[in-house]
Amino acid sequence: MFQDKIPNPSNRNAHEIDYKIFGEEMQFVEIELDPEEGVVAEAGTFMMMDDNISMNTIFGDGSNQETGILGKIFSAGKRILTGESLFMTVFTNAGVGKKQISFASPYPGKIVPIDLTAFGGKFICQKDAFLCAAKGVSIGIEFSKKLGRGLFGGEGFIMQKMEGDGLGFIHAGGTLAKKTLQAGEVLRVDTGCIVGFTQGVDYDIEFVGGIKNTVFGGEGMFFATLRGPGTVYIQSLPFSRLAGRVLAMAPRTGSGTKGEGSILGGIGDLLDGDNRF
Repeated sequence: MFQDKIPNPSNRNAHEIDYKIFGEEMQFVEIELDPEEGVVAEAGTFMMMDDNISMNTIFGDGSNQETGILGKIFSAGKRILTGESLFMTVFTNAGVGKKQISFASPYPGKIVPIDLTAFGGKFICQKDAFLCAAKGVSIGIEFSKKLGRGLFGGEGFIMQKMEGDGLGFIHAGGTLAKKTLQAGEVLRVDTGCIVGFTQGVDYDIEFVGGIKNTVFGGEGMFFATLRGPGTVYIQSLPFSRLAGRVLAMAPRTGSGTKGEGSILGGIGDLLDGDNRF
């Protein structure tokens, strides 16, 4: 069964969408569209769709397509600052009856549905976390107002934000943790492990401290402090950490494979059952 729709108030701007999430480690979300309903998605997330769903590439996020060319250019320009493509894709049910379309996660992890009406109409997330959203949800930028956060926070001065009254979907790497912070409650997190948080959460950067911790700790010089009230989503496997491990284990030119887990190194590789001659 699809998840129930959010109640539709008369002043609702975003399209209503139903959805189901499939899988465990490599998830995808299947969205059900009524006629004329649409969903906007990042390039490269599309997986499959039914017949009679139209695809339209647009500037920006599609939330201000009626504001003229300057509005479209401004919406697209904001995305350049987050390192994303100028364009997004809108998928609309142009047929009769309900249609399904699916979007896949880019690497192992969890897809998280974000009901913006439950979070005061705004949710802040890391730059590459956004997957897709109901048409009408605005995908913008969130500037850091603190110098330390901008210089050392891992995400720079700019994060993404979703605004509106619809459903959005973000992706977290590895296992997902959801923390609800009370007013004044503080959570310290590795800067790369933050997926997103609600607008009431205060986000800052704190120096680890201590020469031994800084030089030999292996956890970096800074961690993030998240102060409530609000909701925070944490990921166990940031993509940067995954990519770093893969790069570290990649064979160097002329050096063959790295002897992982073998005290014999290259000789041990002959016995590991995964060699190609």
